[in-house]
Amino acid sequence: MAEVKAYVRANNTATIICPSCHCCRHLAAEKYRHRKHTLKARCRCGAVFLLRLDFRRFYRKTTSLPGTYASLSPEKPCGGVIHIRNISRGGIGFTVSGIHSLEPGLPLILDFTLNDKKMTRLRKQALVRTVNGNYIGCQFPENDPVEKALGFYLQN
Repeated sequence: MAEVKAYVRANNTATIICPSCHCCRHLAAEKYRHRKHTLKARCRCGAVFLLRLDFRRFYRKTTSLPGTYASLSPEKPCGGVIHIRNISRGGIGFTVSGIHSLEPGLPLILDFTLNDKKMTRLRKQALVRTVNGNYIGCQFPENDPVEKALGFYLQN
């Protein structure tokens, strides 16, 4: 069974495109926000497919970038090498090799280089939001401006 991903806009609507006939349809997605995000859908052409609704505020790009992290907390000094798995305007997800002492709420400074034409180096502050084994999810501060290079990188 085919799987289709649809991004939900700020007005709680999503555009669904049938994988068989490419027919376009709009869906009011508000009622699915705090429930299941994967639905079984049927197009008028008869095709049945899985529909995955993505309620993220910002598009998340899958990456494979090396970098480093360091704690900004004097009570919990730590640092190390990271492997960035995904990035968006609002946050970043990465893995840490080995044992770490990262926990939700810990402020970090991340240093990494984008794999764009200019090999842009970025240093960004982030706050740890989730820790799932060696996978760490961080949020950038809301008042932090998005660098032009990162904005352009996310569009490609």
